[in-house]
Amino acid sequence: MKLEGEYKFAASQAAVWEALTNPRCLEKTLPGCESLKEYEPGKYDAMLKIGIPAVKGTYTGKFEVLDAIPPHQCRLVGKGSGTPGFVKADTTIVLTSLDGGTVVNYQGDVQIGGLISGVGQRMISGITKMMLKQFFKKVSKELGSQEAVEDSSPEELKITGGSQS
Repeated sequence: MKLEGEYKFAASQAAVWEALTNPRCLEKTLPGCESLKEYEPGKYDAMLKIGIPAVKGTYTGKFEVLDAIPPHQCRLVGKGSGTPGFVKADTTIVLTSLDGGTVVNYQGDVQIGGLISGVGQRMISGITKMMLKQFFKKVSKELGSQEAVEDSSPEELKITGGSQS
C-alpha cells in the first residue's frame, strides 16, 4: 500500500528535524512505543504495544534512517512483527520551511502480512490515519505548541492499494 501526506508544524525546520530524529522524542511520541534503543548511529530497535482491535499486540522491529540530509530530508526503512502479523515500510520524509513554520511531507510503501492483512484495506487505512495523527500531535506538543499550524494529515493522507503480503 502507498502512504503519503503532510503535516504543518508551528516550529522551525531545525526544531522539527531534531524532534523527528531524536530517539527520546520518538520514544515519547510514537503511539504504543514501549522502548526505542539506538544500537548503531541511525539504527534502532523498537517495541510497540498496540491496543487497537484487529492489530492489537506487541510488535518488535528495527528501523534505520538512511540518506539523511539534515534538516531537509531522510528515508526511514523499517520492519516489525508480532502475533498479529508483520509490517515493512520504506518512507521518504521531506521538511520545508513555510511562513515561520515547517511542512513535513512523507511518501512511502508499506507491506502488511499475517493476520492483520485479513482485516482489509479500509480498516488498515483508518488505523494508520489515527496513529499518524496521534504521532504528529504528540510531536507538536514536544515542540511546545499545543496545535500545529494546520493539521492536514487526516484529510490529505492518501493510502492506496498495493502490496499487502
